[in-house]
Amino acid sequence: MKSLRSLTQQIAQWRRMHLKNGISSASSNPLNEALKKLLRQAEHYGMTAQHYLKPGLLSLVLRPHLLRRKVHPHQRVQSRILLVVATLSITSAIGYRFYDEPQLDVDTIAPQTLRATVSARVVDSRTTDLNRKAARTAAIPVLTIDATTNQEIQRSLQRLLDRGIKLRQAAGAFPFVDPSVLSIGTQEILRQAEERDWRSAIAAAEETTAIRLKPSRAGSSLENPQEETQSTTARNASASTSASTSASTSTSAVLQIAVIELHNYHQTSSAEDLSALKEVIIKARRRYNNALMMLSADSVNEPDSLYDRALLKLTDVEWDNTQTVIQTVTERILKQGIAPGVPSSLLEGAVKTQLEAEAPPAAKELATQMLMGVLKPNLIEDQEQTKQLAEQAAQAVQDVVIEIRQGEVIVQEGEPITQADFVLLDYFGMSRRRINWLGLMGFSSLVGGAVVVFLFVERRFHPGLRRRDHILILLLVLSVPLTVALNVPAMNLPAIGLLVGSFYGSALGTTTVALLSMILPIGMEVSWTSLVSSAIGSLVGAIMAGRSRSREELALVGGIVGITQGTVYLILTLILSTATTPVWYIVLTTAALQGLMAIVWSIIALGISPYLEHLFDLITPMRLAELSSPNRPLLKRLASETPGTFQHTLFVATLAEAAAGPLGCNVELVRAGTLYHDIGKMHDPLGFIENQMGGLNKHDLINDPWKSAELIKKHVSEGLVMARKYRLPTAIQAFIPEHQGTMSIAYFYHQAWQQAQADPSLIINEADFRYAGPIPQTRETAIVMLADSCEAALRTLKDASPEDALAMVNRILRARWQDHQLDDSGLSRANMSQIADIFVQVWLQFNHQRIPYPKTVLAPQSVPTNPSA
Repeated sequence: MKSLRSLTQQIAQWRRMHLKNGISSASSNPLNEALKKLLRQAEHYGMTAQHYLKPGLLSLVLRPHLLRRKVHPHQRVQSRILLVVATLSITSAIGYRFYDEPQLDVDTIAPQTLRATVSARVVDSRTTDLNRKAARTAAIPVLTIDATTNQEIQRSLQRLLDRGIKLRQAAGAFPFVDPSVLSIGTQEILRQAEERDWRSAIAAAEETTAIRLKPSRAGSSLENPQEETQSTTARNASASTSASTSASTSTSAVLQIAVIELHNYHQTSSAEDLSALKEVIIKARRRYNNALMMLSADSVNEPDSLYDRALLKLTDVEWDNTQTVIQTVTERILKQGIAPGVPSSLLEGAVKTQLEAEAPPAAKELATQMLMGVLKPNLIEDQEQTKQLAEQAAQAVQDVVIEIRQGEVIVQEGEPITQADFVLLDYFGMSRRRINWLGLMGFSSLVGGAVVVFLFVERRFHPGLRRRDHILILLLVLSVPLTVALNVPAMNLPAIGLLVGSFYGSALGTTTVALLSMILPIGMEVSWTSLVSSAIGSLVGAIMAGRSRSREELALVGGIVGITQGTVYLILTLILSTATTPVWYIVLTTAALQGLMAIVWSIIALGISPYLEHLFDLITPMRLAELSSPNRPLLKRLASETPGTFQHTLFVATLAEAAAGPLGCNVELVRAGTLYHDIGKMHDPLGFIENQMGGLNKHDLINDPWKSAELIKKHVSEGLVMARKYRLPTAIQAFIPEHQGTMSIAYFYHQAWQQAQADPSLIINEADFRYAGPIPQTRETAIVMLADSCEAALRTLKDASPEDALAMVNRILRARWQDHQLDDSGLSRANMSQIADIFVQVWLQFNHQRIPYPKTVLAPQSVPTNPSA
């Protein structure tokens, strides 16, 4: 391997000579000869030139087909092998039903008349299972009274009654006088009449009219006192009517009876009694108006208030009876139970029936409103009893047994085969089970098409997947039919979506889940409800996983996947269910189990993802974020053992990250790679000037440019050793050699030339003063190379203008471009100007102007105080 490295260094030197002077003869081109020699040595070590040579070198070979024939066909063969292996593996794992498929299946036409060879009783297990599942789902739920709901109803009713009592107390007792003095109807009219009508009525009653009463017949009061009383009342009413004729013209019709009764009371009582009655009526009217104001306030504050003026029209006796009846009816109805979903009209009819015989006629409507306002369903499903009943219903379903006698016809020729026919045919071995080669080939073609679609999406959204990446995706795909074969309650599609989405992006994650969901039911028998719900949840997980940047976010995505899968499963179950009243306990439990299984698979995916990342050398945003943590052991060592290098690294990382974003590069990879690109300097920190802290320069003591250059180059090789020891990803390790490329160690190279001029015996080999490479192979490592080259120069600028800084950065970038360090990186010439502008902007942010503070002339303690203070 050392000879290979030495030869590539020699090739790099010849390459620069070729670019400088030009070589026209292909046969005399030493570069071609060196490449051929390198190819032979690489093949001796079992390698291809593509593994060791830089593609930029290959582009300069005058006959590049010498090497390309060994690379590109090999890659094409690998792609074809991958396509074939993936297709065969997936077909063999998922195409289970094609291996033992009956030719005479359900709904196929019988080619001939088939008869039973012997008498038999065969159990149709599939139909039996379907019947039991339907019975389990359609079982009537067992309801039980919810004591908590009853207590809530009783508390609501008590609050309603207490409010009614408070309103009636504000209105005062009713009737407010003895009904023998004024009838209840008259008291109600006088209490609620308008003030003007009330004054008219009392004025009419207070008129003094001479009314003569005819003498009664002797003995009439003794013989028939009731008749005498009625006669007297009639005469008084007639007299009162004539006396109040003038007043009645200005009094409303509803007050006529009240006026008559007041006038009669005036005629039979003293003025003091009438005055006292008048005060009682005025007081009752005042309290009634206060109660009306309270009712009005309740209607504003509580729009659903159940009380109105009807409450105040009830007498005290009627109100007491109404309260008793309402409480009795409530207890009775609650004991009977109110089922969920009962129509309000049906409940109202039941309430009216209960009140019909017991409630006062004047209070029936009010009582109905009060009960309808507080009553609500108090029956809930008893889950345990419902589960037992559902299981009993399922167990009560008898096995579907198909009986047939010897010689009887199973199916006639030309008739479609039913499920019962198929059970008998399969039992007698007449279903003609065999490998369905045609179906298997068709399914294999479908799988191959799916693989091609995947490869197309890969090339479009995530090109450059390695062989190990394809193997990982294939293994994840093959795990799905395994879970189906093991009868796991829910397949592991959520884990596939999360893992592929987080490893390779949302596009590949959704493509994998979608294609797998389409081909899975073709080759295996799976529940469509479970498949669709799992597929939708997995698609959501794949889309969101591709955008996750931490394990916490991925865990949250797993919860969302579980909720999505459970919800979709519940909706599909309700849509597809044939039961008119599904058992909610079973339906909800099954949906919850589906959601829980999705969360379990998400947890499994979250748990194994770090191991898969290490095993398959993956770089994900989450792993890069973890590697960029300053608490990583290697970074803590870098900060403590080489503080100068660590500060240099931080500034380089700032420059590189700023340039990576606008160029569309992987910013997380640039950040992590930059943090580790100089870890090799820990092998000899004082060999690098940033760690010498102003002390003696170690290279002055060495005084040998060859040894100094070897020491400088060693930070690359030691860095790679250290990176492997700490198991850093390959993509991170690439930053260690590629950020130096094959650049010249100019200082010591110049020092060697000076010594050679003084001592002609010294032979200078430029390869001794160049890094071994390779040059940057990606835009990310190239950006770090440019940032690393510009960092030290930008630090030396203190008072330079932005134009000077930009000119210096452009010179450095031009030197790297002309040195062909960026040939294989993918950066264009236009990118150089963009990167230079970004680097200068970052430098300006770090070296912004500060306000110069004036020097203090006097010490604070010697500042004179104000003499006038």
